[in-house]
Formats: sequence, structure tokens, C-alpha cells
Amino acid sequence: MKIVRPERKFVDANLSIDSWEAIEGYYENLVNRDLTTAEDFMQWLKDQSELEAILEEDAAWRYIKMTIDTRDEDLSKSYTFFVSEIQPKLAPFEDQLNKKLVESEFTKDLESNSNFFILFRSVRKALELYREENVKIQAELAEESQKFGALSAAQSIDYKGETHTMQKAALFLKDTDESVRQEVYEKIATRRRKDFNAFDNLFAVLIKKRHQVALNAEFANYRDYKMAAMGRFDYSVKDCENFHQSVKNVIVPIVKGFQQKKLSKLGKEAFKPWDLDVDPEGREPLKPFKEGSELLSGTIKMFDNIDPYFSDCLATMSKMKHLDLESKPGKSPGGYNYPLYEIGVPFIFMNAVGSQRDLVTMVHEGGHAIHSFLSRDLELTGFKSLPSEVAELASMSMELLSMEEWDKFYTNEEDFKRSKREQLETTLSLLPWIAQVDEFQHWLYVNHTHSVEERKEKWNSLSSEYGTGLVDYSGFEDIKSNAWQRQLHIFEVPFYYIEYGIAQLGALGVWKNSLEDKQSAISKYKAALKLAYTKTIPEIYSTAGIEFNFSEGHIKKLADFIQNELEKMS
Repeated sequence: MKIVRPERKFVDANLSIDSWEAIEGYYENLVNRDLTTAEDFMQWLKDQSELEAILEEDAAWRYIKMTIDTRDEDLSKSYTFFVSEIQPKLAPFEDQLNKKLVESEFTKDLESNSNFFILFRSVRKALELYREENVKIQAELAEESQKFGALSAAQSIDYKGETHTMQKAALFLKDTDESVRQEVYEKIATRRRKDFNAFDNLFAVLIKKRHQVALNAEFANYRDYKMAAMGRFDYSVKDCENFHQSVKNVIVPIVKGFQQKKLSKLGKEAFKPWDLDVDPEGREPLKPFKEGSELLSGTIKMFDNIDPYFSDCLATMSKMKHLDLESKPGKSPGGYNYPLYEIGVPFIFMNAVGSQRDLVTMVHEGGHAIHSFLSRDLELTGFKSLPSEVAELASMSMELLSMEEWDKFYTNEEDFKRSKREQLETTLSLLPWIAQVDEFQHWLYVNHTHSVEERKEKWNSLSSEYGTGLVDYSGFEDIKSNAWQRQLHIFEVPFYYIEYGIAQLGALGVWKNSLEDKQSAISKYKAALKLAYTKTIPEIYSTAGIEFNFSEGHIKKLADFIQNELEKMS
């Protein structure tokens, strides 16, 4: 795939964002420009879009480099400079541009075009929420939240003479020797305990500032503010609450059934916390690859069998060095696909250690990447600013669509089948965790004055509702009570989590369709991703051939479908 960086028509080709003054003139131009014709207005939108793409890509690279090596102070300072010195000064200009847009006589004509209707709807909501006093607080929040990554990245354990990141240490929890699992789990627990207070203190700062943002914008709490700020036009708080209850009613009993079968095979009456990831039949953990290069080459082969366009996307990213896949000391935890709006080729960041989970993460982030490629030629940057319910549909669908190609990593037929069974069981097992994290966040911000102890009590209460009651945490009650501290989203991107559950339901629909007619399902999937955010979420889901529906009845239908597929694999 030949990638050419678009020629800049408004911003200087050699722009270096080393000060606010370097970009201030571009914003003054946009704010003060006369728009006397429809053509003027359209060019104004395109120039603004170009500037947005350049700035977002600049910020993206600063974040990417910082998360690859959190120990490099210069990289951290570079990112901090952008969020503390550039972003706060952008906000007032963006507000002026939003006002200029909605007040223009040419807006109404374009608004009849659904592409622009979606974009302008978001602009109107941003105008409604903007408060000058929140600019400084948002900058402080961006700076504070990055401390989560540094705290997490600094966590490691020593085992048998080697230092292991938490991601690598977690692999030992799949070991068939219980004494190994227990020893490593205890080391992990001991290390996590050292940071309980640090994470609590960080969250205390974040929740106070977030509540103030909500009050400034005239909302009763940050939950209600975020529902609006995240552009949740297509569902409500009540819908979220219905999702929570549906998962409790439908999914939790199924997951309990999975766990009871596993307990029976282990010959135990209850799990210890180090038993949850071990294979109940005593088989070694699935090991689909050793090196990141194997993961990449195998994924490219898989994607080529699904659709050659998909493999071309990854091969292009590899050639451009837009991948950093392996876990290493100082690297921030987790994985992400970061869109780069000017060049249109995203970046995939991972912490691969050779596990089956890493394979799933790779195809997940690969789905996000393909989304970026399919939408890269849309006219305006704003069209590509995806709601998470759409973004995660791309990634989670790819997890399931790729399953039949996992034999590229597993030459042993039983391992191949086992990997697919584990994926489907995990798909259902993750829904209670997703719902629990979301319900917890609703409580956190509606009850923003809660104490640390009350927070622990609420998390434990939810763990009882969403858990199976089959795990004995004796001696590790504090690890259970603070498990929420490991969830990056709570600290860095609050309320970005239920989208995984909603999109998972959509992905199951895409996969179900692919079993009936693979080519049709892939074609509809690609058509939906090409839309980016130029249609409503229900319209995008419909284009993909699925329902935007997370009612109890719909969840039960999909759960029954998965259970039926699991029976075929047994």
C-alpha cells in the first residue's frame, strides 16, 4: 500500500510545535476569516480539519514515545508540555470556532447532509458544555492521569533471579504447578500492596477535579456530565443500568457454570486466586509465538486469508515502523491503537510476552488499525473522531472473525480448538467485569464524597453481584478490594468501558453472520467501518448487518448462540 502524506495547504510544511506562538496565528486566521460564500465556508472547514489533524498527530507521537519508555524524563516532559502548555490554549479558540460554525448562514444547508449533521451535532454539544474555568482543570487532569501509567510501569517482581514485569509475571499464573502459581501470586500481591495508597491518593485528586468540572458545566455529578461529553446521543443512563442488570441475570449464571466445570476438573471445592488462569486439565498454557516478529508475520498471514486489504494495512504499518509489540522494562502497561490523523496510518502499542491473550490483543488492535485505514480518506478530521461503541465494534469483531485463522499459530489441532473455546468463554466471562467496572464508575461519581473504605465496600458488594462466589480470597481480601486499581480506564479515560460490552454484543452479531455467509459479513463490516462517524451508531451497526441492542432478550439470544457453538467444539 502506497502511503503519501497529504500536502498541507494551510499549515506550514515545516511547522515545529515548540511553543504556543508557533500555532496561534493559524487559529487567529480561522477565527477572524470572512466567510462570504459557501465555498469560503467549506475551505474554512478543510483548513480547520488540517490543523486539527496535525496537532492531534503531534500529541499522539508524544504520548506514544512516552508510553514506550516511561523512564525517559525528556519524553515525559515533551508530553506534559503539550497537555499543559498547548491544549489549554486550544480550548478557547476551539470554542470560538464552534460558535462561528453554528452561527454561519451556510451551516444549515450542510446540516441536511447526514455526514455534517453528525459532526455539527457534536459541535453543538461541545459548545453547550464549554466552560472557560474548566480549561485549566482539564489540563491538570490530563497531567495527573498520566501518573497511573508511571505507577503501573514501575511495578515488577523478582522470581528465580529474574525481574519480571507484571505482564510477564502473570504468565506464571498459568503454570500447572500450583506451588509456582501461589509463590508468584503472593509476590504480585506483595508488590501491589505497596501502591494501594498511591493509587487511592491519585484517584482522590482525579475525582475531586472531575466533580468540579461537572459543577462548572452545571451538572449534578461527573457521571451525567460525561454521558453528555462523550456524545452518548443514542443511549442513556437507564440503558446502562439495564445492561448491568441483564448481565447479572443472563451472563453471570453462565460464567458460574464454566467455573464449576473447571473446579470439578481441578478437584477443588473453591478456587484460590492463583487458580483462575490455569488449565483445569493440567495442560501447559497456550503459547502461540515466541517473538513479536512471529506475532506480526502470523497476523499478516491470517488477515490475508480474511481479506487481503487487511493484511496490506498491517504490512504497511510494519514497513513504516508503526508498531511496538513486545513487553519491556519501563514500558507502560496495556495495549492500544493510536490513530494518526494526518498521515492516516495508526500506531499499535502492545506488551506481548507470547501468550494467547497477546494474540487476541494483536487482532483486536489490528481491527482498530484497519478502521483507521478504511476511514483515512474521509474529507474532515471530525468525521474520523469515533465514538467508542463504533471503534470497539471494529476491534472486537476482528477477534472473532480471525478465530478460524488461528491455525497459523497452532499446528496442533487440539490447541487450535482449545484457543477458540477459551476465546468464546472469555468473551462471555468479560461481560460481568465490564458491567461491574461501569456500574462502579456510576457509583463513584454520583457519590463523589465517598471515603476510601466506602469505595472498597462498594467494590466488594459489586464483586459479589457479578462474581460466582467460587473463589476463596482468604488472606488476600485486600487484593480483591483494590482490584479496581488495575483498570487503566478508571484513571485515564473515565466511563470509557461499557462500550466494550456494547461492542462485544455487536461483534457477536458480526461473527454469527460470518458463519452464515462470510463474504457478505466481511463486506458489511468494511462498509460500516468506512463510515467512521458520519452516521448515528444504530445506523452504523445496521450497515454492519447487526442490531444496536443490549436488552436482556438480545443478550440471552447471543449467549445461547455462543453456548451452542461451544458445544460443537467439545
